[in-house]
Amino acid sequence: MSRQAPVPVARHPIHREETRARWYAPVAVGVDLLAAALPVAAAFVEVHELHPLRYAAAAALLWPLIGAVSKRYTHQNWGDGGGLRAVIRDWLVLVGALATLRVVCGLDSVPAEAFTALIPALVLTGVSQKLIHRHLLAARRDARALRHVLVVGEASTVDAVVEQLAQRTDHEYVVVGACPVGDGDVRSGVPECVRLPRTAPDLPEEDATAVLGAADELAADLVFVAPGPHLSGERVRRLSWALHDQGRSLMVLPGIVEVSRRRVRLTTAAGLTLLHIAPPLQRGAHTVAKSLVDRLGALALIALFSPLLFLLALAVRLGSPGPILYRQTRVGRNGEPFPMWKFRTMVVGADRMKSGLEAQNENDGHMFKMRQDPRVTGVGRVLRRYSLDELPQLFNILFGHMSLVGPRPPLPEEVAKYNGVEMRRLSIKPGLTGLWQVSGRSDLSWRETVALDLRYVDNWSLAGDMNVMARTLRVVLDGQGAY
Repeated sequence: MSRQAPVPVARHPIHREETRARWYAPVAVGVDLLAAALPVAAAFVEVHELHPLRYAAAAALLWPLIGAVSKRYTHQNWGDGGGLRAVIRDWLVLVGALATLRVVCGLDSVPAEAFTALIPALVLTGVSQKLIHRHLLAARRDARALRHVLVVGEASTVDAVVEQLAQRTDHEYVVVGACPVGDGDVRSGVPECVRLPRTAPDLPEEDATAVLGAADELAADLVFVAPGPHLSGERVRRLSWALHDQGRSLMVLPGIVEVSRRRVRLTTAAGLTLLHIAPPLQRGAHTVAKSLVDRLGALALIALFSPLLFLLALAVRLGSPGPILYRQTRVGRNGEPFPMWKFRTMVVGADRMKSGLEAQNENDGHMFKMRQDPRVTGVGRVLRRYSLDELPQLFNILFGHMSLVGPRPPLPEEVAKYNGVEMRRLSIKPGLTGLWQVSGRSDLSWRETVALDLRYVDNWSLAGDMNVMARTLRVVLDGQGAY
């Protein structure tokens, strides 16, 4: 049996705590103080309110206090993107707290203009959270602000954990070693520190001594434990006692992947720790809201881009002989075919030429992609680079065939080759844009494309759609991965 190719792992010391930016919390708190104090003071002076500085001081103290209670000043929060929804929730708490404070103090109501002064606190806090998140991600990509991880589990599980973590750089974990349980070779290339027996030892301290020794040797500050047939819950429990007694952090891997945190709820029953996984939002009021946003958004964009649509249509007509629009059958939700429209970017008869170019396909999956496709016209190359050829799909969205955000719309011949996992991409409407477009577009492998689509299908939310659309603008202007 051929051995799996080693996954890159850390073999040299990585700067962690000393390189984590220590200015995150002071800057975030300072921004919150000023963003709440200055506008409130100015507003209360403007409406001739008595003691404006007192109200400004109250707002300045309450805003960071609410942030501290909601754990807004933590590395975990910044690493997860800051969470605009959480900032909005905290801001509403601030408005309510200040209003309640005035009632308790027996004061008259404040003009609405005064409370609009709290808007800068919302905006500036959201911006500072996003900037800190980006700085932290950049530090992680440069192998800074990381945590050394020791993985304890069966060999196959260790390999799966290492491979999953190696796929992305937006997290803070780097595997520096493993303590395999039982037989089996670790094929990911991660150093094996000590091998734990298949069955729990007579003296539980033996597991703890081995793991703690490995953690000390590798300077690991966190231990990942993956329970399995040879690593029971009771065995993990005893190991956790020893790790915690020595000041080591422990994380237990439940074995689920690509599930957003908002879908997970922790509960207990009869001493068991249970993870409740909420189903994807694919029915009910959420889907109605998505459909409404799609159609209203498409209608607004058609009206906004109507002059551009006319100019692009004229460019296609003058650029090469043939129709302006290209109609192609694509597969939509639940496998339903629909006619998808694009501005024509290829010569007439391009579909008949495809079979002769199959040997030059640069995609490793079911799609056909060529960086230098000879069928593409001069105007078509410009349209493709900036995704302008996709704009007629706004009418597909208006007619209910597609969504603003969703998986890539596949061809029928691609769907015919799908396996059961890939078919799940068709459980929602395809999108004009999606995670596939903001993460690399045609530069992605087939496996990466499927993984992104499934992540979207399982974890869809309106807030996530807004984030994807905002990122789409930057990606389209950059033009990378489009051909």
